Amino acid sequence: MAIEKSAAPLMPEQRDTPLRVVAIGGGTGLSALLHGLKPYSYLRTGAAYTRGPLVDIAAVVTVTDDGGSSGRLRREFKVLPPGDIRNCMVALSEDEALLSRLFQYRFASGRGLRGHSFGNLFLTALSHITGDFAQAVRVSSEVLAIAGRIYPSTAANVALEAQLEDGTTVRGETRISRSRSRIRTVTLTEKCSPLPETLEAIAAADVITLGPGSLFTSVVPNLLVDGIPEAIAKSRAVKAYFVNLMWQPRETIGLTAADHVAAIYEHAGVKLIDYAIVNTRPISEEMLKKYAAQHARPVENDLERLRELGVTVIGRDLLQEGEKVRHSPEAVAAVALELAREGRRRRTALPQIAAEAI
Repeated sequence: MAIEKSAAPLMPEQRDTPLRVVAIGGGTGLSALLHGLKPYSYLRTGAAYTRGPLVDIAAVVTVTDDGGSSGRLRREFKVLPPGDIRNCMVALSEDEALLSRLFQYRFASGRGLRGHSFGNLFLTALSHITGDFAQAVRVSSEVLAIAGRIYPSTAANVALEAQLEDGTTVRGETRISRSRSRIRTVTLTEKCSPLPETLEAIAAADVITLGPGSLFTSVVPNLLVDGIPEAIAKSRAVKAYFVNLMWQPRETIGLTAADHVAAIYEHAGVKLIDYAIVNTRPISEEMLKKYAAQHARPVENDLERLRELGVTVIGRDLLQEGEKVRHSPEAVAAVALELAREGRRRRTALPQIAAEAI
């Protein structure tokens, strides 16, 4: 059995190191997964957990947001949009910590301040002081003492463009999300590269997750950065996609689970998903009626088509209902950990396979 030269199997002393999770996405979906993983990333002090954290977390976050506070700062100060990254930082910090609450504080009044969150302003100011947005993210992460690492998908100040089914082209994430015609494809306005640390994290991962989150504005933009899809495909990690629970108005109306996966493959240019994680718990009638008013329905889990795409389906109760239908942070984190363990077994088995092949 031949072994690719690019493979990087773990050495014996590495097999007891924390499971390496790389979570790719943006918006509230990525924050939910990170929040669920956080309890597993801190150093255990009890007698049963003397060997340190269970997981090492690296989040890769899209940087195409151009709405709200992030969009205003982006236009006025020529910085990358800080909002999604700020939310990921808070998700990985201590929930009740004063600094975490400070980063989420949003000004309700004040000329020029209204609508801005303190964390967005902090990241913007630090970007100008350091001259590097990625460095500002690292320093801010240290201030919040987050449980993991956060990387913007690229350091380039790029925008998102969508080609719609009616033949028009729409520029900007906010305008794309409001489009009345269905999205055919999305592209970035210029070629860009990922951070070297992102590629290193992907290569060393035990599991790489995509989503949950908006298909065309949170998940796919990360896969449009040169080198990221190829790095994911090359990695020995398990690759998993958390399928959305509901159609997203004006973005994914009518799309099935397999349609989501097919769109990811089309934009990535390579098949890079091992598992599709779907929800099996029925959504309450009350929430269905609420979403029906927005012309949104649950995403259909067309299992046979998913299998035809070469994807193994995992069905779990992932649902959390509140003001909106969301993925449960605890449920998605549990699946990610399960697949990370499978990824670790897959990687640690390589030395033995290589020995047998000689």
